[in-house]
Amino acid sequence: MPLMKSWVTSANDAAHPFPLNNLPYGVFSTEGTDPRCGVAIGDMILDVTAAEAEGLITLSDTPLFDVPFWNELMEEGPAVWAALRERLLALLAEGAEEQAKVEPLLVPMDEAEMHMPFAVSEYTDFYAGRHHATNVGTMFRGAENALPPNWLHIPIGYNGRASSVVVSGTEIRRPWGQLKSPDHDQPAFMPCRRFDIELEMGAIVGTPSDGPITVQEADDHIFGYVLLNDWSARDIQAWEYQPLGPFQAKATATSISPWIVTKAALEPFRTDTPAREFELLDHLKDCGPMLYDIDLEVTIAPEGKPATTIARTNYDEMYYSAAQQLAHHTSAGCPMNTGDLLGSGTISGAEKSQRGSLLELSWGGKEPITLDSGETRSFIEDGDTLSLKGAAKGDGYTIGFGDCVGTVLPALKDPFAR
Repeated sequence: MPLMKSWVTSANDAAHPFPLNNLPYGVFSTEGTDPRCGVAIGDMILDVTAAEAEGLITLSDTPLFDVPFWNELMEEGPAVWAALRERLLALLAEGAEEQAKVEPLLVPMDEAEMHMPFAVSEYTDFYAGRHHATNVGTMFRGAENALPPNWLHIPIGYNGRASSVVVSGTEIRRPWGQLKSPDHDQPAFMPCRRFDIELEMGAIVGTPSDGPITVQEADDHIFGYVLLNDWSARDIQAWEYQPLGPFQAKATATSISPWIVTKAALEPFRTDTPAREFELLDHLKDCGPMLYDIDLEVTIAPEGKPATTIARTNYDEMYYSAAQQLAHHTSAGCPMNTGDLLGSGTISGAEKSQRGSLLELSWGGKEPITLDSGETRSFIEDGDTLSLKGAAKGDGYTIGFGDCVGTVLPALKDPFAR
C-alpha cells in the first residue's frame, strides 16, 4: 500500500511517523484544558472529542469520546473500530469535503501534553523472545540449560501491576528493595544498583472474553499496539525470583508510548513467527502471519549529554505473537477485559547490537558498553534518559508510535519518611 495523501501537508512526508496510513489514538490536553481523545495526523492532533460533539463523528447512540481514554471505543469491537477509521480517512484525506469543518479542530502537536491513552485493566508480561531468554539463561544457568524445558512449548508470563503502567515522559524513581550480594551472608534493604530496561511491544485487548479463545479469535480481540519499557531491578530480581518469578523487581514502573497504533495501520507489515523445533499444541498453532515487521531502537542519554543508540532490533524476532500469548492466557478459562495490556517480553536479536536490555548488552555487567560521550554503562545511572523508538517502513510512508521515554531519578533518601 502506498502513501495515502492528506490535506494536512505534514502528514505527506515519507519520514513522518503519523501519515494518513497511521491515524494512531492518544489522549492529550493543552494549557488550561482537560485531557481528551485525539488522533495524530502529521504534526497535528485531531480533537476527536470535539469532532464527536459537533456531529462530525457518530458511531453510537451514546458518546464514546466524552471520557479521557479510548476504552469506550475498544469495547464496541472490530466493526465499530473499522467504522471510525473509515470516517477519519474521509475527514482527513486530500480533497475531503468537510475539510473546513475539521480544520478548527486540529491542535499543533508541540502545544499538547500527552496522557495515558487508555485505562489499563490488568497487565501481564511475557518472556517470549528467544534470543533474550537464551542470553539470560546462559548467564545464569549455562548454555546447555539456557532455556527451561517448557519454553519452546508455551509462552511464559507473569501477572504484573496495572497500577504501575505510566505514559511516556513520566520520570522513573530508582527503587529500593531487598537484595543480596554474593559476598554477603545476609540480604539488605537498599536502592537498586542494577536498574535496567526491557525493550518490548505492548498489545492492548479491545473486546473482552470469558473462557478460552483461539489464536485467530485472540488476534481479532486485539485493539492495537504500543511500545513498552518494562523497567527492571535486576539485583532485586536475582534475590526474589525463585520460586515464583519476578515481583518487586518489576513493580516500579512500566512505560508505554503515547499513541495506540491500530492493527489496521499495521496490516501491511504482518510477518510469520519463526520456524520451530517442536510443533505447538493445537491451542497455540499459528493461523497466518501474526507478528509485525517493526524496526525498534533504544537510546540512552546521560544527563546533559547527547543520546547514544545502544540497540537496534525488530519485533519479528519474537518466538510467540501477541495473539498466541492472549490465546494461551485464556486457555485455563481466564476472562480478559477491555484494557488488558500484554507485554511481549524483551525483544532481542542474534547480534550483540540487537539486545533489548542492558543486562544482555553488558553481559551482566562484565562487558560495559561505551557511549558516544565516552562514558560507560553496565546498568542505568541516575539522570539517564532511556528512549524506545519504533517504526514500520511502508511504500513512501512510516508508521510510528511516538517515543517511549523515561528519565531515572535518584532513589529516595528514606523511602519511609513521612
